[in-house]
Amino acid sequence: MLFLRSMSPVVPLVLWQQVALGQIGNFLAYTAVPTVLVTPLGALGVPFGSILASYLLKEKLNILGKLGCLLSCAGSVVLIIHSPKSESVTTQAELEEKLTNPVFVGYLCIVLLMLLLLIFWIAPAHGPTNIMVYISICSLLGSFTVPSTKGIGLAAQDIFHNNPSSQRALYLCLVLLAVLGCSIIIQFRYINKALECFDSSVFGAIYYVVFTTLVLLASAILFREWSNVGVVDFLGMACGFTTVSIGIVLIQVFKEFNFNIGDLNKPNMKTD
Repeated sequence: MLFLRSMSPVVPLVLWQQVALGQIGNFLAYTAVPTVLVTPLGALGVPFGSILASYLLKEKLNILGKLGCLLSCAGSVVLIIHSPKSESVTTQAELEEKLTNPVFVGYLCIVLLMLLLLIFWIAPAHGPTNIMVYISICSLLGSFTVPSTKGIGLAAQDIFHNNPSSQRALYLCLVLLAVLGCSIIIQFRYINKALECFDSSVFGAIYYVVFTTLVLLASAILFREWSNVGVVDFLGMACGFTTVSIGIVLIQVFKEFNFNIGDLNKPNMKTD
């Protein structure tokens, strides 16, 4: 957003249109593909953005950044290979059953208590000095944003049908929209606070790892997408996610590190 503000008035319009199209595609992906696949693959925007910036904006991409791009792509391929092959929740009735599951309700209560503790007691005192406070708030809110997005897509399928369940689908969709809107607004607020106090590269790398982990946890509890995943596929997805995370850290955290392969060939200059 800061990058868009600094540019001319014409260019941001095109970029905002591209961002809007990307978010629409992201929404459609959550409605058609398991969350355990969509959320980690969202990190592919980082290496692709870095590569495009190096060619179009002439930004420097060092050897560690290139290695990070390679690791992110390789980890994404592993995630795709070992991801669940089918959805566990495909209808509104199944969604309502999952939302009222005592395990998921208990998880949401724990998340809400932690958010209240972080927002009203811990953040005012330790937020500006501890990066994990703001990251924890934004990541815990991901337990609401991603499942709500997926739930809206499922409920929207029954809204325009002439059957008794269409009215219930409309109410469910409105509730999920309200939850999604509130969680996104709070996330934006604390992301802006974090960017005012901490380096954006470090924040982005840590935020991706923590956010994705908590979203996968919430989706696993709600949608039970891990129930059909074997041990080999689980280990494969864990390795893929770890590889993508390492790649993101290399791209984000070490982007200002001046190092390239040519430096290895330079002789060491010794002074007497």
